[in-house]
Order: sequence, then C-alpha cells, then structure tokens
Amino acid sequence: MNYLINMIELYLQDSSKFLIMKVKNVIYSAFLIILASQGYAQKASVAAADKKYDRYEYIDAIATYERVAEKGYKDEKMFQKLGNAYYFNADLEKAGRWYKELFDLNKDQEPEYYYRYSQTLKSIGDYDNADKMLDVFNKKSGNDQRAKLYEKNKNYLEEIKANSGRFNIEDAGINSEFSDYGSSFSNNKLVFASARDTGGVSKKVFKWTNQSFTNLYSSEVTSAGSLSAPERFSRTINSKFHESTPVFTKDGQTMFFTRNNYLDGKKGKDTKRITLLKLYKARLEVDKWVDVTELPFNSDQYSIAHPALSIDDKTLYFASDMPGTFGQSDLFKVKINDDGTYGAPENLGKAINTEGRETFPFISDDNELYFASDGRPGLGGLDIYVTKIEKDDSFNEIKNIGAPVNGSKDDFGFLIDSKSRIGFFTSNREGGKGYDDIYKFSETRKLTCEQELTGIVTDEKSGTRLSEVRLSLYDDKYNIIKHTIVNDNGEYRFEVACGEKYYVRSEKRDYETKENTITIPKSSGESKLAFELEKRIKTIGVGGDLAKTLGIEIIYFDLDKSFIRKDAAFELEKIVAVMKAYPNLKIDVRSHTDSRQTAQYNESLSDRRAKSTRQWLIKNGVEEDRLTAKGYGESQLLNKCADGVICSETEHQLNRRSEFIIISM
Repeated sequence: MNYLINMIELYLQDSSKFLIMKVKNVIYSAFLIILASQGYAQKASVAAADKKYDRYEYIDAIATYERVAEKGYKDEKMFQKLGNAYYFNADLEKAGRWYKELFDLNKDQEPEYYYRYSQTLKSIGDYDNADKMLDVFNKKSGNDQRAKLYEKNKNYLEEIKANSGRFNIEDAGINSEFSDYGSSFSNNKLVFASARDTGGVSKKVFKWTNQSFTNLYSSEVTSAGSLSAPERFSRTINSKFHESTPVFTKDGQTMFFTRNNYLDGKKGKDTKRITLLKLYKARLEVDKWVDVTELPFNSDQYSIAHPALSIDDKTLYFASDMPGTFGQSDLFKVKINDDGTYGAPENLGKAINTEGRETFPFISDDNELYFASDGRPGLGGLDIYVTKIEKDDSFNEIKNIGAPVNGSKDDFGFLIDSKSRIGFFTSNREGGKGYDDIYKFSETRKLTCEQELTGIVTDEKSGTRLSEVRLSLYDDKYNIIKHTIVNDNGEYRFEVACGEKYYVRSEKRDYETKENTITIPKSSGESKLAFELEKRIKTIGVGGDLAKTLGIEIIYFDLDKSFIRKDAAFELEKIVAVMKAYPNLKIDVRSHTDSRQTAQYNESLSDRRAKSTRQWLIKNGVEEDRLTAKGYGESQLLNKCADGVICSETEHQLNRRSEFIIISM
C-alpha cells in the first residue's frame, strides 16, 4: 500500500510540474508575442516619424520619436534625427538631450554630430565640454574649415569677451507670441516678418515649426526711436506662404524679398516635393507694390533667401544652398547690371563660408558685411560676425561682434543705421515673447579698430620744427603704402591699421634720411612717432662709398640669386634720393661676395648682382650715364676668410657687401 501511495504521489508531482511548465510556456510565448508586436509598433512609429522628418515636419516627427523613446526604445538613427529635428528648429537645449543619448549609446559618430553636440553644450554655457567635443571634431573632420578656424583660435572666448559690452539692447516693442524676425529699413519704417495670426477661417500652418506662415509687417519709427503698432505691409506682396527678409534700394522704389516657391497662384516643388525658398523683386508704383517677379537665378531644386544690397545698389548678396555651396548654406553675391539683368552668382568663398550655416547678410553704409554663422568659434547657435569689404572686394578680418547681441542661442538678422548707430537684430534667447523676437540696440563703441599715426619732425640739434619733409609709409614687407609732406608746423598724419608693423622714412634736402619702425596697438586711438633729423655734415667726395655715408650696411640677395629683394629696394631708395638731390653725382656700383664657392662662380654672381642693382636704380629714375657696375667676387676680401680658412657666418658676411663709390660730382 505504501508503495502504491508513493507511486501516486510521484505521479501527481510529475503531473503538476508538467502542468506548471505548460502554463509557463504559454505565458512566455504570449510575452514574446507582446514584445514582438510592441517592437513592430515602435518600428512602425519610427518609420512614420522618419517620413515626417524627411518632409521637414519636425514638430510632428519630434512628438512621435519622443513617445517611442519614453517607452525605452533606443535606436541610434532615431536619436540622431531627434537631436537634428530640435537642432534645425533652433531648440539647442533639447537637441543636446538627445545628442547625449546618442553618444551614450555609441560614441563613435560622424564628425558633424560632435560639432552639433558642441553647439548644444554652448547653449547651456558648458564651454569646457563643448571645446572637448570640438577637439574630437577637429581630429575626425580632416579638412573642415570649421575645424581649422577652431584650431587657429582656441582662445576665441577671450577675443569675444574683448569685443563685448558695446551694445545696449531692449525689446523692440513689436513682438508677438509667434516668430518675428528679419527686419529691414524702408524710409522711416521697419519692415519685418512675423508668424502672428493672419486671421481668416482657415489658417495655414508651416509643418517645420507648427506656426503660421510668415507675412511682412511694417512699423513706423518715431522721432524718439520707438516703433508704432505693426501693420500688414502689402496685400500684393503677402501670400499664403512665407514672405520674409525684404531689402529696399536707396530710392525706395525697388524691393527684393524672400518667399516660398509660389507665384501667380502656382506652387513649385523640388524632386522630393518640397516647396523651397526663392528671391523675388517688386516695384513701387503710386504707393503700391507691383510687378512681383522671381529672379532668374532661382531654382526649384535649391533655396535662395535673405537678400542684401551693396551701398551702390549694384550688387545683391544672399544665402543659398545652390551647387557650389561649401556647407549647409553659403553667402553669395550677384551683379545687378544697368539694364536690370543679372550676372552669374558668385560664392563669397572660404574667407566667409564654412561647412556650417552662413546666412542673413547685411551691408552697412560703412561697407561692412554683417552675417550670421554657426560655423565659426562663437557663443552658441548662430552668432553675428562683421568684416570690412575692401575696395578690391576682398574681406578684412572677420570678428564676432560679442555679447550682449550674441549669446548662447541663435542671433541673426542684424542691421544698423551707420549714422545713429541704432539698429535691430533677431534672437530666440530666453526671456522673449515668442519663438524669435526682434531686439533694438544702440552701439556705444565701434568694434572696428581705428588708428592714426601722427608725429612731428624737428632738427636734431636746435629742436626747430622742419617743413618740406617728405614722409613715406611702408608695410612690414617694405611695400610703399603712401607719401605725405609735413605741414608748416612739421606735423604729419597717416591712417594706419591696428596691430600692423610699419616702416616710416623721412627725407629732406641737406638732412640725413632716417627711418623708424612702429607697431600699431590693437585698440582704437592715435599712435605717435617723432623724427629728429640730423643735418648732412658728412663730406661726400670722389672715392667715397655712398653706402657708408647713408648707413647702408648690406644689400641682401637671396642665396645664389641676383634679383633685388624688397628689403634691398628699401635701402636702394636712399641712393636714389641722394642722386636726385645731387644731379651731377656719378657712382660705380661694386658687388662683392665671400670666399665660399669657386672664384669664377663668385665673380660671375657678383657681376650679375652689380648690374641688377644698376638696372634697378635706372628703373627708379637715375640716368643711365651716371651709373657703372662691376662684380669683384671674392677678390677684395676685408678679412682673413679666404678659401680654406674657417670663419664664422658674421665674418663671412663682412665680405658680402655692395659699394656705391663716387667717381665724380
């Protein structure tokens, strides 16, 4: 009986185990099915969000991505796009959250993500970690212009600090809870773009931001500098799509502006069925804007936006991602011909553009180009930079205009009245009313360093101020910049560039020619350089060496060469000055070498140098019959340094000389 009972118990135990195992298997299978269905649903949601992302519907894409992410779903591509969606929508702090998730998941990312992550870290003031990201970006990015600029100027925060504190800023008083940006002067009005509700039964929404499309509004600038209540700008200009960033010719009769690819009721799209941006032109006729036409270099396949005009209205600047663009958007220019046609668009080049975004150009009446960029070392997001446009259309040093105009968020759309130094810019900084807001500023101090070099020329012994003294200004490579003659009080004045080194030469008949050097400070002001001239009391006679009389130690030539270098030309001009002052003076140009190389080679080389020197003097105004020239090689050494004798470089240099021997007067 006990045996039977034991067998029954064992059977029941085995049966219960079997039943439990079956239940567990059913539950586990169901759990796998749920997980699989959830995983499929998450992937389907991400795929749907990807389609919205590809159509630039960032707000809707973000909502879907975040729902999936909050459920614990982790995917590298999703984190990239989620970060990008916020980044392209200028919400850098939230972009940084998802870029952090991306790097936590996998630190080996494409260089661009290191750059974008650094920008988001700057937006929260974490410049130390931002610079660490930039260091990695610099190593991984190869030939990227942004990396070069950062590597060249790792002390950028100190430079920006030095440029800061020059503006008083305030809310412009015309902002709404929506996006307001991109202003322009038109006579006594400020014209700007706004996404404020334009009314109507149905309101079109821009999927990128889920705000209304922007229209142009205008606000009158009062005598006190404040702005009146905004009004819609023009029914003929505003459409159901975006209008923004207008610019007006000096006479106020022509405007250029940005609009979506939409004209005469027809909407254009690129191959991805996206409606991009184009530039349009309109003409003012009896207070009404007419003849809205698109510019001929527009395309359905790329965007052109944010026009700006040169001082003479003959060059149009704009931003675009057209073929030939270095980065996400570049600055271009195009010539406006007298007959109203246009030249071919020209990229402003790597002096301005980077692999990032360069956009919102503005040309001041001082011929300065202001623009926004996120490709240069800055405070975060888009910063505003300025550079002087030179007469040859080249660009001077590019400078960050500093805080408080620039900050850790996007700052752009800068314009300034060059006379009053009052202007406006746009920012999405904290504390604003809407997505973007327009701020008013007054500039208290110019960023551009302005320097003058002044001085007095006197007699060395008497201290008397001298007249009829010729001053010549040379750059650090001995290129002549300009000449001037002192006034009756012996005073002179030159406009000079900050931070540059100059040579200044003073010349007066019966006085020794004298040169001084000076390095101009990097801050605005006046630099002084005085000259005390010594009367020429040294006897100049036949057989004398004019080089010794004028203090010319050596005329330098490049190794084994006989052409006149710029530093040699600088010295030879002293000879020209004396020969012009003494028209009967004749000299023999003699060139000597040291003993290195063969005697025949040295004689030939020195002869070429002597004749080259003679030709230079003739070319610069000395009559041919007053000059002879000969090379003497190593035949007239001044010391022991003959062939086979060990000498120092200084000793050899004594023998490498040019002489200007007076043969008649």
